Parts: sequence; C-alpha cells; structure tokens
Amino acid sequence: MKSAIAAASAVLVSTFFGIPAFAEQGASDAALAGALKQAKLPLESGLAASSREGTPISAKYEIEDDDADELQLSVYTMQDGPVDIDSDTGDVTLKDPTFAEVIVDHTTGKIVKVVPIKDGEDLAAAKNQSKVIAQAGRSLEAAIAQAVKANGGYRAVSAIPDLKDGHPVAKVTLVNGGEWKTVYEKLD
Repeated sequence: MKSAIAAASAVLVSTFFGIPAFAEQGASDAALAGALKQAKLPLESGLAASSREGTPISAKYEIEDDDADELQLSVYTMQDGPVDIDSDTGDVTLKDPTFAEVIVDHTTGKIVKVVPIKDGEDLAAAKNQSKVIAQAGRSLEAAIAQAVKANGGYRAVSAIPDLKDGHPVAKVTLVNGGEWKTVYEKLD
C-alpha cells in the first residue's frame, strides 16, 4: 500500500512539475526548428564568417528574446591576449585572451554585431570552451561538417566543445524537421 501511494505521489509530482518543463522545452525546440527554415547559412559557415574576430570556440542558432523572438546565429570567439615584454629582463608574458559574441546574419553570412564578453556566465562558458579548444587538433568547423555529413538530412543547430573521457569533443545538436539528436565529434 505504501509503495502504491509513493508511486501515485511520484506521478502527481511529475505531472505538476515535470510536464510543463518538457512542454516548454518542446515548444521552444519547435519554434527554433521552424525558424531555422529561414536560415540559409549552415552553422559551420557561420564559424568561418566569424573567424575574422578571433578563433571560433562555440556556435549556436537561437531565438533571441530581446530581438522580438528573431532567429540569430551566435558564435563565441577568442583572441589571444597581448604580449607583455619586460624591458629589463626580456621575459615575455602572454596576457589573458579576450572573448566576444559574434552575431552573424543567417542569410548573408556578414557579421552584424560583435559584443565583448567581460563577465558573468557567458565569460565562464567562454573560458571553459577556450580550454577545450586549446587541446583540439581539429577545428570546430570541421567537426560540425563531419557530424552533418554522417547524419544525412540533418542540419547543425549548435556546437559546444567539451571534454569527454579526458578528450576534447564537440557536442553537436542536429535537427531534421522536428526530429532532434545530439552527437559527439572528436576534436583531437
């Protein structure tokens, strides 16, 4: 009897707390999949376009709430920090890299806006991503292209570098119509 009550309680809790979260995620996924139909630029081409602002370290298509729910292609980039040379000793010190969010027009491939990343969760994410990319022997762009090639009919929505079993990988999210999948491509 107690286990039946516990099971019923679990069902009620998941009904009241779990389903709205899943429904909300499903709605945002459906909205993003629908919006991607207007995007002419593949994600990997967005990385290539953003490279003049630094090394691409992650990329994603997203619906930006601030811009009237418009689709945008966002690429985080990293530029090596300036070199400091001690005039007395000649010692060379590389300063911390700088990070930026590069917004690429998803129809033309032109850079629309470059926003420096200076603090908060975005800076923490960029620092972690740059550490993974520093270990990579292959570009994020190449990893995305491989994921798309291996999954015919799908297009890349995001690519985030991560470590898996101590090795750098790209977590690539793909969509085909309303069907989503995540694959991991080796970066080393």
